[in-house]
Amino acid sequence: MIESLLVANRGEIARRVIRTAKRLGIRAIAVYSEADADLPFVAEADEAVLIGPPNPAQSYRNVEAILAAAKSTGAQAIHPGYGFLSENAEFARTVEASGLIWVGPGADAITAMGDKINARNLMAAAGVPVAPGTTDPAADLDAAVTAAAEIGYPVMVKAAAGGGGMGMGVAVDEAALRTEYDKVRAFAERMFGDGSVLIERYFPRVRHVEVQILGLADGRVVALGERECSVQRRNQKLVEESPSPAVSPELRARLLAAAVRAGEAVNYRNAGTVECLLDPSTGEFFFLEMNTRLQVEHPVTEYVYGVDLVEEQLRVAAGLAPTFDPDALAPSGHAIELRINAEDPKRFLPGPGKVTTWVEPTGEGIRVDSGYTEGNTVTPFYDSLLAKLIISGASRDEVIARARDAVAGFQIVGPKNNLPFFAELLENDEFLSGAYDTAIVSRMR
Repeated sequence: MIESLLVANRGEIARRVIRTAKRLGIRAIAVYSEADADLPFVAEADEAVLIGPPNPAQSYRNVEAILAAAKSTGAQAIHPGYGFLSENAEFARTVEASGLIWVGPGADAITAMGDKINARNLMAAAGVPVAPGTTDPAADLDAAVTAAAEIGYPVMVKAAAGGGGMGMGVAVDEAALRTEYDKVRAFAERMFGDGSVLIERYFPRVRHVEVQILGLADGRVVALGERECSVQRRNQKLVEESPSPAVSPELRARLLAAAVRAGEAVNYRNAGTVECLLDPSTGEFFFLEMNTRLQVEHPVTEYVYGVDLVEEQLRVAAGLAPTFDPDALAPSGHAIELRINAEDPKRFLPGPGKVTTWVEPTGEGIRVDSGYTEGNTVTPFYDSLLAKLIISGASRDEVIARARDAVAGFQIVGPKNNLPFFAELLENDEFLSGAYDTAIVSRMR
């Protein structure tokens, strides 16, 4: 097993990785920016290195500073968490070229799945269903208009290099397409340095379902069930649950088999997620994208499958067999994750500030993965995620009942937070029925 691990991230996910590392007897090393000096993950690491000012480009995306920290502390491996450099193929190559172990998929797999058009074409060739769309970037507006006419409106205009719900727009007709194309292209050039645009069929009533995969050290790819991710605002997830209330055993078998084929097509190793769009009226699903990293919502899979995915990541990176029998994977119970964000619960606008009260709920089936505690300041420099409230139980009804109590018992004073939204959601008939889709939040508002 790896003996020392540098976590190239911050907040909740850094704290989460450090917790597993320390449980396994691995020396945990944190890196932090000036804005994060007082956060729990820094104090909980065995060693912590200041790598720069608040601006992520000068700290958490500063490859030279991170590698220097690894060298000065004698780190053996680097875990990138999610966000920042986690899906940066060049960073992965640089880490390995420096003689360090990269806790993630190979750089070639990251590259192959990072471009949405290339990923679509690879998946189609591997027999994974893909939505109707362009097989090459729409070179200009005229090409986009022609493609949309062939695909049929409405269409999704997507940044080919984007991910995580960023760089997307919906066009219901040609006039809207002309506006969205220019908007998405400009955003993509600014955010990703690549203005390539993909045109794809848009499904107004659809569910977002994803499959957790793990590429093992022996070359096999296994699937650890699916997660329902349809409660979203601005294409960003707020709630995830496993198993999905929309997925039948027959559909689950097809989803998991397709996800395994997706991983095998790029010789995938370590943890990854195959995201799909599901038409609940027909049972058809289509490949959306592949996230070549650990997902924010991984804890719901951990509960349902009884595994520690960070430990499994470390074992794969070290060339070790998993802790579970790959041929006897079976889900048990239900789990839901609520993303507690520092944002207004009505309009979901960011609301940073100093935390004057922080009281986490406790009880059976309650887990809180938090990045902050009382006395910390939530700054505007990073993602608004404060904590993840994960609830597990024998059934969905039991989990929802526990979730209501947990939300009521979670006290956060200082920064704005979306706990009131979750209290509302957990009483919403559409959500309670399990028959919801990605537009549920807009209908609540």
